[in-house]
Amino acid sequence: MGWLGKAIGGTIGFAMGGPLGAVAGAVFGHMFDGNDESVELITDRSGRSSAERSQMAFFVASFSMLAKLAKADGRISDAEMRSIRQFMVRDLNLNAQSQQAAEQIFHAALRTPQSFEDFAGQFYQHFYGQPQLLELMIDILLRVSVADGSLQEDEERLILSAVRIFKLTEADYQKLKSRYVRDTDRFYARLGCSRSDTDETIKKKYRSLVRDYHPDTIAAKGLPEEFVKFANDKFREIQEAYEAISKERRL
Repeated sequence: MGWLGKAIGGTIGFAMGGPLGAVAGAVFGHMFDGNDESVELITDRSGRSSAERSQMAFFVASFSMLAKLAKADGRISDAEMRSIRQFMVRDLNLNAQSQQAAEQIFHAALRTPQSFEDFAGQFYQHFYGQPQLLELMIDILLRVSVADGSLQEDEERLILSAVRIFKLTEADYQKLKSRYVRDTDRFYARLGCSRSDTDETIKKKYRSLVRDYHPDTIAAKGLPEEFVKFANDKFREIQEAYEAISKERRL
């Protein structure tokens, strides 16, 4: 039985302080003391204390940070909850009982006053000597964020704050991001669309932008020369974006 099964069954317990302790205490209150500023084993003498302590910290931190990330824009959409649940099942292979525990952690984190950065900071304190785990957390945050088809600005802002807290480099982040966000996403952004939009939606948006930024239209507006050049450059960018998306989608 893994640590989560033991935790659910009440056969092990930890004292965990800080934001993670507050969340763990809310979910596994019968075995946690959230007032302790340390992270130490309470009852288990099996010899696996260090590993299980780390597993607990990683699991609680993951769903706590995902909760704050999902609420970055002020609300949690049905699509975001679906992506969280898909991650539980598809990527983590959690059984029903473990999924329930993960969702309880997620919702407990939403109720806490602590910020995303607070959780990221405690996570870094625990795993600062294991860069592969720091990168894995960023990977998780990216994977769930793009599950709805695009990486939103508010989401990336928080993920970048974790990158800074974890002391990862820009190159590290771009390497991780490239797994999920392809270069063509910037072309979707130019058209004001997302990868999840239909072909017809993209064509409609493109035609609207072409009308608005066509050189003849811009010339008739009496804009200063500098702004006309800017608008014409934007028109070329719109054309470039649509050509790239058309090639990808075979429109």
